[in-house]
Amino acid sequence: MTKMNVESFNLDHTKVAAPYVRLAGVKEGKNGDVVHKYDIRFKQPNKAFMKMDALHSIEHLMAENIRNHSDHVVDLSPMGCQTGFYLSVINHDNYDEILDVLEKTLQDVVNATEVPACNEVQCGWAANHSLEGAQQLAREMLEKRAEWSTIFAE
Repeated sequence: MTKMNVESFNLDHTKVAAPYVRLAGVKEGKNGDVVHKYDIRFKQPNKAFMKMDALHSIEHLMAENIRNHSDHVVDLSPMGCQTGFYLSVINHDNYDEILDVLEKTLQDVVNATEVPACNEVQCGWAANHSLEGAQQLAREMLEKRAEWSTIFAE
């Protein structure tokens, strides 16, 4: 395979075993700031995917709540393939702490009573949400918490 510019395009998606949390990249800025990007994979690539209304809602819930657990969050973004998210953090390289932050955030999703910013003023497709779907995704991910550090199938 030709080496690609996008890190995930160089990942053999047939070899990974979701769910997992994988360090996908590290970038150092001119002034010494360091950004770590994590691949948070909920679903097995090319075998399963998150339905868009559930993905949309868990994105809102996680993006809002993860910042309650860490001041290092730069961004949480869904993958176009609908199998996971990218989490970018600045000046924080403790993998185990990232797992703890993610666990707390997913527990927030399970306990949520509404999807934040789920209206036409704050969201570009407010009609496309499912709190129940988001909570199911969070429960499924939390049930496999012990597996998050195992990236590749044996």
